Amino acid sequence: MLPTQLFTSIQQLALNQRPLVTGVSDVAPVGANFEIGQKMQGRVQAQISEGVFRVKVADHSLQLSLPSHLRTGDLIDLEVVSLPPKLTFSLSASVNPQSTPEQLSDAARLFSALSQHPPERAVVRAAQGQALWLQAQPPDVPQLAANLHEALSQSGLFYESHQVQWLEGSRSTAHLLQEPQNQTAEQARLPGTAEASRAVPASASANLNSPLAGAPEHVQHLVQQQLNALDTGQVMWQGQVWQGQEMQWEIHGQASRQSEAPNEHQWVTQIHLELPNLGEISAQLMLTGQGLSLQLNAPEARTRTVLERASTQLVGALAERGIPVTSTRVSEHGYAE
Repeated sequence: MLPTQLFTSIQQLALNQRPLVTGVSDVAPVGANFEIGQKMQGRVQAQISEGVFRVKVADHSLQLSLPSHLRTGDLIDLEVVSLPPKLTFSLSASVNPQSTPEQLSDAARLFSALSQHPPERAVVRAAQGQALWLQAQPPDVPQLAANLHEALSQSGLFYESHQVQWLEGSRSTAHLLQEPQNQTAEQARLPGTAEASRAVPASASANLNSPLAGAPEHVQHLVQQQLNALDTGQVMWQGQVWQGQEMQWEIHGQASRQSEAPNEHQWVTQIHLELPNLGEISAQLMLTGQGLSLQLNAPEARTRTVLERASTQLVGALAERGIPVTSTRVSEHGYAE
């Protein structure tokens, strides 16, 4: 996935178009008449070297690192960001119409345009009518779990980390080519393809200025999903686990509640099903270094009784697979926070 700090930097530059300008050295001593947030205008006096200019700002002659398109005599709008010993400005614009401002790359502007949409939970949907378990007999639990893992893994949300694995030799080229980033828009709509690779809604694409509009729409929407996952820290899979049985599966991380490990993160997964005989059931599994905390939720009393009776068998089955269960709880309402 995309690094959060990289996206934040690109978004700041692209939305504000105000690159930072750091003073290289002072030609004349800088007095105390600069304040954080102060806006002023400077005039380019001369170019000293590549990317370094002498600029007169508020009766001070400063050497500043500036975009190379500026010319002698240009007026530039500045805002004080930090004070000496490292005097830094943000550059708003050059008022010389003959100067051509530098532009961010198409990819950077694409990230910026996508970031302007309100963050939502990244949702991966299985193709309509495509179940993870297609056989008539009851599901094989390990195989069904593997299919579910594959459905989320191949959604395209983790493409960048999979590229790293490919470079390290731990992921095959054929496996990487199955992800939506390596498919055409038509291929991305074939059965079995995640919703994350479908076309971006018109409301989203309308804000993508040319030449960004030339990028494949299914890739634009996929990048949006990646940004949503980074921003919210949540991913949800929706689809049929077996024929006719819908399921919602949500994964997110949260800070540990253990006071002795405030910086430790734990993974929480939530599953929601509506079964033919038991009705509505939700399960929350919280995995920590100590083990698994399990909470089951069912609005019907009859279903809660069945779950309570079966909880001992479930804990034993998990323990046999090397997963210690630290706590179990069956409740009527939602999850305790």
